[in-house]
Amino acid sequence: MLSWQIAERTVSIWTTGGRVKNVAFTASAEQLATLAQYRKGESDLLERDGMWFLNATCEVPEAEPHIDPVDFLGIDLGVVNIATTSDGEIMAGRELNRFRARERGLRTKLQKKDTPSANRRAKKRRRKEARRAKDINHKIAKHVVAEAERTGRGIALEDLTGIRERVRLRKPQRATHSSWSFAQLGAFIAYKARRAGVPVVYVDPAYTSRTCAECGHIDKANRVSQAWFACRNCGFVDHADRNGSRNIRARARELRRRGAESTPPAHPQQPQGRAGRKRRITASDARCASPTL
Repeated sequence: MLSWQIAERTVSIWTTGGRVKNVAFTASAEQLATLAQYRKGESDLLERDGMWFLNATCEVPEAEPHIDPVDFLGIDLGVVNIATTSDGEIMAGRELNRFRARERGLRTKLQKKDTPSANRRAKKRRRKEARRAKDINHKIAKHVVAEAERTGRGIALEDLTGIRERVRLRKPQRATHSSWSFAQLGAFIAYKARRAGVPVVYVDPAYTSRTCAECGHIDKANRVSQAWFACRNCGFVDHADRNGSRNIRARARELRRRGAESTPPAHPQQPQGRAGRKRRITASDARCASPTL
């Protein structure tokens, strides 16, 4: 049905109207290298917003994980701050949240107007918010994995499966919480870590935001505000998300000390591994093999 000429950056596609040859595509240098070395299996041709994409499946071998990481890099995922590491680094979500609020307001105005020009503009802007969030999540995941690999540490994440069903929110908070792409970011960190050979541990998230990282005291009153944590027992004061990430790191250490296995949550966009330490990666998952026609 389809043949690749990667060196020439063209493809030949068999259509209902006959074979179409020398169809040019564009891709980054990294994508071309991945295509040449790992492409295997089917390719999907799809049209989206007037553009054509050719998604190729690549079988990328996973690196052997570090047998005994020296420590863990705890990652606290949030809405206000997308990710906070136990090293104290904060990836703020202020810009993305402002963008989302602006997009929601614009969608509401266009829906109320309901004219042909308004509908055309709404159609043109659809998925823009999702693409922006996905790009930011990819960059954060890449940075986190690179830092863990550089320092010889594993990565510790909270198992947030089902959090939307467990948490009750006020009406103004619902839209922000429902657009929180923690599962996507967690999946990106997991697959990038597997490719780099960095182990990922999932811990119980219960009370990580209320527990003092210094003395272990648990109290709802410890969380003074969204941003700050102040222990009622020992007086320790820290950024709330940084304190939470340190608790996540401590729980990962305890799991490793007890020799307990941590089972990752089953994210729908996270395909299962195959024998021989190989994994099937698609363009929508990894962005590493998606040339654009």
